[in-house]
Amino acid sequence: MATTDEEPPSIEHPLLEPNFLQRRLYQLKLAGTAANHHTLVCLPTGLGKTTVSLLVTARRLDEVGGKSLMLAPTKPLVQQHADFYREALAIPDEEIVVFTGDVSPDDRSATWDDATVIMATPQVIENDLVGSRISLRDVTHVTFDECHRATGDYAYNYIAERYHADAADPLVTGMSASPGGDEEAILEVCENLGLEEVEVMTEDDADVAKFTHDTDVEWERIELPDEVLEIRDALNEVIKDRLEKLKELGVARSTQPDQSQKDLNRMRAELQKLINNDQSEGYKGMSVHAEVMKLRQAVTLVETQSVEALRRYFERQRNQARTSGASKASQRLVSDPRVREAMRRAERFDELHPKYRKTRMLLAETLGLEGGERVIVFTESRDTAEALTEFLSESFDAKRFVGQGDREGSDGMTQKQQQEVLDQFRAGEFEVLVSTSVAEEGLDVPEVDLVLFYEPVPTAIRSIQRKGRTGRQSEGRVVVLMAEDTRDEAYFWISRRREKEMESELRELKGMADDIAEELDDAQRSLEAFDGGSGADADAGTDPASGATADTRNPDAVGDSSSGNEGGSTQPGLQDFANRNSDSSDEDDGGGGDEDEDENGDEEPIEEIDRHVPGTDDPETIEIVADQREMDANIARELSRRDGIEIRLETLDVGDYVCSDRVVVERKSVADFVDSLVGGDRSVFEQVGAMARHYSRPIVIVEGEGLYEQRDVHPNAIRGALSSLAVDFGASVLRTEGEADTTELLAVIAKREQELSSREVSVHGEKGTKTLGEQQEYVVSSIAEIGPVTARSLLEEFGTVEAVMIASEEELQEADGVGKVTAERIREVIGNEYAGSK
Repeated sequence: MATTDEEPPSIEHPLLEPNFLQRRLYQLKLAGTAANHHTLVCLPTGLGKTTVSLLVTARRLDEVGGKSLMLAPTKPLVQQHADFYREALAIPDEEIVVFTGDVSPDDRSATWDDATVIMATPQVIENDLVGSRISLRDVTHVTFDECHRATGDYAYNYIAERYHADAADPLVTGMSASPGGDEEAILEVCENLGLEEVEVMTEDDADVAKFTHDTDVEWERIELPDEVLEIRDALNEVIKDRLEKLKELGVARSTQPDQSQKDLNRMRAELQKLINNDQSEGYKGMSVHAEVMKLRQAVTLVETQSVEALRRYFERQRNQARTSGASKASQRLVSDPRVREAMRRAERFDELHPKYRKTRMLLAETLGLEGGERVIVFTESRDTAEALTEFLSESFDAKRFVGQGDREGSDGMTQKQQQEVLDQFRAGEFEVLVSTSVAEEGLDVPEVDLVLFYEPVPTAIRSIQRKGRTGRQSEGRVVVLMAEDTRDEAYFWISRRREKEMESELRELKGMADDIAEELDDAQRSLEAFDGGSGADADAGTDPASGATADTRNPDAVGDSSSGNEGGSTQPGLQDFANRNSDSSDEDDGGGGDEDEDENGDEEPIEEIDRHVPGTDDPETIEIVADQREMDANIARELSRRDGIEIRLETLDVGDYVCSDRVVVERKSVADFVDSLVGGDRSVFEQVGAMARHYSRPIVIVEGEGLYEQRDVHPNAIRGALSSLAVDFGASVLRTEGEADTTELLAVIAKREQELSSREVSVHGEKGTKTLGEQQEYVVSSIAEIGPVTARSLLEEFGTVEAVMIASEEELQEADGVGKVTAERIREVIGNEYAGSK
């Protein structure tokens, strides 16, 4: 297909740069719906999902005000969005800010209030919300890019929940080229993000088709040489042997090495049940299961990647087995004679892997014979990406593009390095980009002549993301390399089936907002209350004030919203959001509207909404300081959801949670607790010793079941450790069943300390961060454990620490809050001879 010769006109809007955005009818239709509803926008990669979000943002900022927040899963994608918005929006560049882990929490907190548009990774916003550094109250539009990630415990879910609860006037847009493999998955995304409408455009839509081109999908069957198959077969024999052991335990039904991942997950679940029942067979079986998983990874590498990738993997396994804390699975793996023979064969293999040969041939055809300019090669393995880049660089100008995390034998790329590589690729400075999955989602990688899948991708989402890199401006080509009779073939057919299923689901979901609303649970449907309860009017396109019917999906809704509607039709605009609550409340109670305003978070409950904002001075608020490394658990998130509890995230020198000036809590799973007894960088005794030096009431929470069945440690050794913590270190050792139980316990401890004992939270053990006043309060508060409130009163009365120390009992009682008993206790500590350890 070819684009029309005549370029469409540009979109005009007060907050958009003139002549910057091309007017595309399908984008305007999508934005028209998204500006009036919490909407899931499904659009093929490369056709402007970000533009749709931008149009909605411009309209919200112009007509409602406030802030806009756009979330994306990777740092390069966040930066790309920021660059685009700075070009497109007619607001100062400094008001469009980027929040990633590279920006310090203090800087983010200071910048938030002055920013108009914030681009961020979700983990950063989640941490800032949990840590009470920011408020979503004034955010009038949130975009969740690549929103198919909104499943499980991903940060998108927590942010969406908080946004709907805290924002005065929320509007959510979810964007994805591939929101899920079936209707259930798509509905889950809608539920988790609070989305009410689903808008779908495909290449078959007339408005979209003119901007797309056909993409051929080819697959190349690769025959593996005998030497590679012999390595694979040797490893499969070991897998069969290990599965035989699991079959003897009654958890494996077959010993065939090509077990499905579903079957392996089922085996693991059954082994976990044995462990939960304190059966030692469960622990032995779990170790064997871990070995099976390692061996399967080795087989996958040699079948679908390369022998070089297998060599690198074996080297890492050898190194892990040599470490002091190595698992038995790792040690057995590298000591098995059959595995050692497979390692030797891999070392001896010096031929070119057939996938390497085919890749080089396809690149030569595209870049040489056909005169192409750019190619992307995708692979699942970083080892393959690095080895393949090195190999291809002998014939082409190739560079790798991988994630930021460092791994053994493999350095990651910094955000700056990633950006430089993408800029160079866009500018045509090199011709082959060899990338892992980091470039799949949304990155504005330029139009390419060939997308080469080094292996099939077993999920529809990732396959669609990758194919979206070609075929936008001209006909493109996608080639999938598939090793015969290997997992490659299975993954390929799974991918094809899931893509067809997804395409079918999207077509069925298209325009089915009413059906989706019925499928969502009651809690999800109640989100209509955040929209002033006007869902019915909005769906029908009825003006709440006049009753006139209007087309809420007018394609010109965004482009002309601020300059008047063509033809004089009445188009419901974002102005309605400000009036809907008062309209409905006038009908309900004659214009008072107080009850409705309370429910919708507009007027009265400001204090409740702002309970998460730093600096709140509500005397009933309980504060808990959590170590930010504890965000791997859900405890801090769950506590932050609760009324009357405020979480502050810091990097604590001692403990995981601070509940008062005297109580610090170290949380350990049963496995971590036992590990800290037998190895590791820092034992539990060192940790609790440091806690006891800074807090008078250290607490150790041991979380989970099976404490005496960990790592073959004798139960009496564990009991001895528990006794030592209590007797020698003065620590309280408490047991909890899991994260939920720990959450409840922390809330109770903090409540007792701060409400019943009137204690404040004070973080001790920090290195050189306290002011002089804080140090003075700390010294005085440590006397007879009188606490920071009384210490502050004494210092205000006497002026110096020295004056407090030499004051008499009668003089001490002149300070507010100091009675006779407290004064006697202070003088007893200060005036008596040192008692030592007597």
